[in-house]
Amino acid sequence: MTKHSFACPDCAGKILRTPRTIGRGAIWIYRHTFSPLVGYNCRHIPTCSIYGDEAIERHGLWAGGWMTLARLLRCQPWGTLGIDNVPVTRPPRARWFLPWRYARWRGVNDRHTTN
Repeated sequence: MTKHSFACPDCAGKILRTPRTIGRGAIWIYRHTFSPLVGYNCRHIPTCSIYGDEAIERHGLWAGGWMTLARLLRCQPWGTLGIDNVPVTRPPRARWFLPWRYARWRGVNDRHTTN
């Protein structure tokens, strides 16, 4: 039997990914329960739930959550529409204590920050 250390990188990685996994789980539950009831009426491609899932997976719960919030607020009758991918990198001026800087509050894609 091998001795297991609490400082192993595999355990630390799983612990650090827990908030991200919970956020993505909440989106999965929404996508498979409530979303079919209200219909698929998103103004953007990809849909808002897919955008949120990808943003949280790519940037973590804090930054990805703010990106998702901004996307949800843009997805309304007078908001934006069209192709709106998750940025590949975080905005350069974004900091954890300035969370609104993670999000794109107007417009859709910036050519330099998407895949």
